[in-house]
Amino acid sequence: MRTTHAPGSVMARNARARVRGRRRRWFAEVSWKYVVAAVVVVYAAFPLVYVLSASLAAGGTLTGSTSLFRSVSAENYQALDATRFWQWAGNSLVVATATAIGSVLMGAAAAYAFSRFRFSGRRTGLTTLLIIQMFPQMLAFVAIFLLLLSLGEVIPVLGLNSKLALIAVYLGGALGSNTLLMYGFFNSVPRELDEAAKIDGASHSQIYWTIILRLVTPILAVVGLLSFISTFGEFILARVILTSESNWTLAVGMYGWVSDQLNANWGLFAAGAVLAALPVLMLFLFLQKYIVGGLTAGSVKG
Repeated sequence: MRTTHAPGSVMARNARARVRGRRRRWFAEVSWKYVVAAVVVVYAAFPLVYVLSASLAAGGTLTGSTSLFRSVSAENYQALDATRFWQWAGNSLVVATATAIGSVLMGAAAAYAFSRFRFSGRRTGLTTLLIIQMFPQMLAFVAIFLLLLSLGEVIPVLGLNSKLALIAVYLGGALGSNTLLMYGFFNSVPRELDEAAKIDGASHSQIYWTIILRLVTPILAVVGLLSFISTFGEFILARVILTSESNWTLAVGMYGWVSDQLNANWGLFAAGAVLAALPVLMLFLFLQKYIVGGLTAGSVKG
């Protein structure tokens, strides 16, 4: 005897089967991504939370680190006023801001020249910049020290213990990578805009300042941000060039608080680290709308 099923019950069973199939696919293909994302977030956030907890812990040590926020006190932040922290922060801001602005101006000018002009040695110059950027600037810190030592005897403002000399050293190493990064972005700007502006009587400088720079604002923001971050926390060259405590940057000055293992004040260091991260964070939030476009748009056309 043949058994017949109502059409409604068959459709209901099929619907339940499809729902179970979608759930199985979700657990197999998507759910593990949330687990990985949660692990990554915890792994990335824990050091930040740990530093914030250490900055709010009284005593200036890292004892009891297994209990986050066991004690909350502004003692470490208040103690910063008795140090040169704010002077070092001002030095870091001056050096990082000047370096970022200089890197943007130099890199943009060089990238525009390589992108728009055809001259003898153009390809050789690009290749040379590519090779030079493979070697970190800190590899030459001995030569830089000797150079500034001799240069300071002739031009004291460009010798050792000079923030201007430190800025010049940073700018010397920033030209290669910034130029290559901007070069691809400048190539993505249509040349027809230059030709139309020339027909209207615009000069190369007018085209560069009024048209091109406005169209490549994303890459300018990215280069400025990367340059600011790298120089704001740089330690080796700043420690070699800046010899007096009044000219130290934050990285150099704060290192002195924890360099002696017997007298290390980690609470003070953590409080300074939290405050030192604020300028970088604010600049990042201000420029974040340019970051994705600036890093990806120039990679399409070289």
